[in-house]
Amino acid sequence: MGLFGNTEKKIIEDLRKKSEDISKDISNEIDELLDELKSDYDENRKVVKEFNDFVDEIKSKLDPEDASKLEEFTSKLTKVKRCAKKGVEAMRELSRDQRKATRETLREYQEYLYV
Repeated sequence: MGLFGNTEKKIIEDLRKKSEDISKDISNEIDELLDELKSDYDENRKVVKEFNDFVDEIKSKLDPEDASKLEEFTSKLTKVKRCAKKGVEAMRELSRDQRKATRETLREYQEYLYV
């Protein structure tokens, strides 16, 4: 005789199915958000370089105080770019971790069902 009766197995199987559905929904949502974020990042990632090139062109035409302010703004814009890149990387890690957790949870349910 197994560890669980038919009633318990049915309950565990229902929980497994519900958990799997929820995990897949979460994974799909994370993947959609990651794709959207990555697409937006890829579309705009060249802006900082273009802006830096533009600043280099006009810097000599500005008075030193305005050139300094523009350099400071360029530095801040570069930090924003780094934050955006870190955001994409964090979403990629979250997506990977969610898929891993889903597989592990499903494996644990299988162990309980077939003990």
